[in-house]
Order: sequence, then C-alpha cells, then structure tokens
Amino acid sequence: LTLHPDKTRTVDMTVADSHFDFLGYRYQRSRRGRMMRLVRPKSLRKLRETIKPRVRRNNGKSMEAIVEDLNPVLRGWFGYFKHARPHIFTILDGFVRRRLRALLRKQERRPGMGLCRDDHQRWPNAYFADAGLFALHTAWQTARRPR
Repeated sequence: LTLHPDKTRTVDMTVADSHFDFLGYRYQRSRRGRMMRLVRPKSLRKLRETIKPRVRRNNGKSMEAIVEDLNPVLRGWFGYFKHARPHIFTILDGFVRRRLRALLRKQERRPGMGLCRDDHQRWPNAYFADAGLFALHTAWQTARRPR
C-alpha cells in the first residue's frame, strides 16, 4: 500500500480548530477541546446537487411523485450521516421544504421563491409531513431515543 502524498497528511488535533476529512465526515476539534463529527462540505454540496434537479420549479410532477422520488435520497443520506452534528439536519430540512414551497408557488402561478411568511403559513412543515416527506431532524430525534 502506498500513500498519496497530496491526500495524506498528519494533523495535530491538540490545536484548536484543526480538522481532517475522512469518508464524508469532517472531524474537528472545537475551541473547548471536544471532538466534533461534522458533514464534510463536499458531501453537503453533493446532496444539494442531487436534490435540486428533483425539485425544480418547472417540474410538472405532483407533490406525491416528487416526495416519492426524494425520500430514498434523504433516507440513504441520513442512514450514512446520522452520527453528524444534528444542526445540519434542521438546515437541510429547511432547504428541501423551501424548494418545495417554491415549486408550489410556481404551480399556483405566483411569482417568487417561497421565502415569505405567508408561504410558511399556507404550507407549514406539517403539510410536507402529511405528504410523506422524510424529515432528517425528526429521523435524528427518533434514532437517538433508546429502544
């Protein structure tokens, strides 16, 4: 086994804010000295690039078809990254719902991207839960409970 000189390095994890990336995760020492397991930025970018074509505003599919197409991606991603810091799940849930709200606005022939407060009241998070959308943060809360 030979190590690639550009990809292999040693990191002094005793230094604050030092990190290394391994298998989609970023391992980082916080300022308090605790080890954090974050999702690597490249992995987040790849997930967003996978979601965007499935939830385009000019998509002619129904909400059920879009959710059915999107759920396997979200479930698989969560299955691998469920040990990451939970804050990222809330952010990604918001990203997915924001794109779905923009799609719903477009279907109603209304301009805009679904960012206003009225859209959150018209299509609350419970609307997407009733449609069967896999929620990452809810799945994390369920997974962390003892059995």
